[in-house]
Amino acid sequence: MSSNAGASVAPIGGGAARARSRSFGSSSSNGRAADGNGAGVFVRAGADNEMYVRADKIDLKNLDVQLEKSRSQVWLEHQRSQRTASPRPETPLLEWEIDLAKLDIQNQIAHGTFGVVYRGTYDGHDVAVKVLDWGHDGQNTAAKHREAFQKEVAVWQKLDHPNVTKFVGASMGTSQLKIPKKGSTTSSSSSSRGGRAAPNECCVVVVEFQHGGTLKTLLYNHRDKKLSYRKVVRLALDLARGLSYLHSKKVMHRDVKAENMLLDRKRTLKIADFGVARVEAQSCEVTGQTGTLGYMAPEVLQGKPYDHKCDVYSFGILLWETYCCAMAYPNYSLADISYHVVKLGIRPDIPRCCPRALVEIMTRCWDGNPDNRPEMSEVVALLEKIDTSSGKGGMTPVDDVAQGCSCFGFNHRSVA
Repeated sequence: MSSNAGASVAPIGGGAARARSRSFGSSSSNGRAADGNGAGVFVRAGADNEMYVRADKIDLKNLDVQLEKSRSQVWLEHQRSQRTASPRPETPLLEWEIDLAKLDIQNQIAHGTFGVVYRGTYDGHDVAVKVLDWGHDGQNTAAKHREAFQKEVAVWQKLDHPNVTKFVGASMGTSQLKIPKKGSTTSSSSSSRGGRAAPNECCVVVVEFQHGGTLKTLLYNHRDKKLSYRKVVRLALDLARGLSYLHSKKVMHRDVKAENMLLDRKRTLKIADFGVARVEAQSCEVTGQTGTLGYMAPEVLQGKPYDHKCDVYSFGILLWETYCCAMAYPNYSLADISYHVVKLGIRPDIPRCCPRALVEIMTRCWDGNPDNRPEMSEVVALLEKIDTSSGKGGMTPVDDVAQGCSCFGFNHRSVA
């Protein structure tokens, strides 16, 4: 120990000494220094031959450098892990796309051929959410549906009319949507409590929610006590104005029926459900049966080319239903409707008490020849001329008559 006189030493346990020696710049565990001078960093002393570190041999400068390197390495690894965990920069939303983070889906309210309708909220506003799933149609067909969907929603988001349900937005091919289980009122934010993910192929349409229900429900509720003539004309005007606006924008609805007409709290009618709507192209004709059978124009039933005049025909049928608060063709099977409408020119029986002005509009709209049907802008003008101030013109309900009115019996035929 004489050669180490005056040197400060500190005892270290054997295993710990070897581990810590690497932190002090030692290149080996045999007590040799790494400074090139051959001087030992570690010495043994005492009866137990304990190992000590010579404080005068610690390279503090080298220690600082290594500590700084170690800190830098930890910082870099932390940054890499943060970049990996963080989501990639989001692609900017298209003009019509919704932010799914703001959408809260609640309970199911309706379902149809291509999708299910839910009530929910979007950015704090009440909305109806239609989830369309074309995955079962096959990959090629689903891709065509989505392509057409993308083109049409770009038009829908530009529509703005008091008698057309406001289009909030849409989302294509999302798998991030959380849908409550059937019968559950759990919102999408509560997926851990029973929500299910949407199919990968689904598209979502979000529109404003209407609190007044559907026109179909209103008519059913008045099947005995009919609507007043004033209310009939007002509803007809709402629908006619909405369709006239759509046609002015080259949009065919193609499924005009009572079920697709919604009412707000003030019973203003708003056209809804653009599930089969089509933007009219100037260079092509539309064919194929699209819509609901009882409302289909003869040319649609026959698979012939058709245009926006198919909506005019459907309007005529729906005008009759609104006046009568009844369903057209109640005694016909679906299989027979096509034959009777196309071949025999059968139309719904017009009550004898129906005002002539309304009869004229009905019969012109459901004419078998689309060229003879008026434009919806003309229908609006005709309805605006009707005077309802006297309160007369409505149907006379009779409790013991099955149809709810004593004046049925006029059958109008219009052979195509």
